[in-house]
Amino acid sequence: MSDHRLTPANARVALSGHALNGQAEVTPMRYTISLPVADLRASPGGARDRQLLWGEGFDVLELRDGWAFGIAARDGYVGYVEEADLERERTPTHTISARATHLYPRDDFKTEAVTSLAFGSRIKVVDERRKFVEIEGGLFVPKAHVRPIGRPFSDPVTIAQIFFGTPYLWGGNSAFGIDCSGTVQAGLLACGVMCPGDSDMQMSLGSEATGGYRRGDLLFWKGHVAMCVDAEVLIHANAHHMAVAYEPIERAITRIEAQGDGPVAAHRRV
Repeated sequence: MSDHRLTPANARVALSGHALNGQAEVTPMRYTISLPVADLRASPGGARDRQLLWGEGFDVLELRDGWAFGIAARDGYVGYVEEADLERERTPTHTISARATHLYPRDDFKTEAVTSLAFGSRIKVVDERRKFVEIEGGLFVPKAHVRPIGRPFSDPVTIAQIFFGTPYLWGGNSAFGIDCSGTVQAGLLACGVMCPGDSDMQMSLGSEATGGYRRGDLLFWKGHVAMCVDAEVLIHANAHHMAVAYEPIERAITRIEAQGDGPVAAHRRV
């Protein structure tokens, strides 16, 4: 049975070259997420699989009954977003590099913010002021909170640590709520390392680790992933703390097995 998360086809349409049962083959049209956070769902109105952030690309294969079926540009994850959450493509130039920031109507932090954006959101900068950048659409972002897209970070653990204390949210991908695989993906993507969206997919990353725990190593359980901060401590979004939290590695291993989720299934080095 095909995995809906990776299969760019539904009952009616398929990405060119991926038709399975006589679907119409289509060429995708690139759109951009126009909300701070948009849910990516398994079916129209169905359960949330993941989330997409402001400015991220979404390659639409079909628009139907208020829903867009397509492919997330960042990792190839397939699903549905509400058509109202999309706008025509804007080519981003910068990414939000702080845990979260605000969009302002003027280049003045005393004005009332219009909305908030999370780390990893993508923006198109059209002008620079002394302390702000202006983005397409006439809104302003603090200059200290943006980074050119062509300048990836170097340490995924440092990025994961940005999310420390963020509330746990199943399927979440933002500073407003995130889960274990979302935390790992945010860290790796920010450093230019391709990374899928769910922990079972992420288990194929890197190679089997040997020689103890190192910074950046990934530990996997059934349905869960954590990132090693050093040889003794890991960081992970988890439902036990209901947040992104630090935890001693051996304590986490014991606790997770005791709660019925089994031993460590894999130890990978990316």
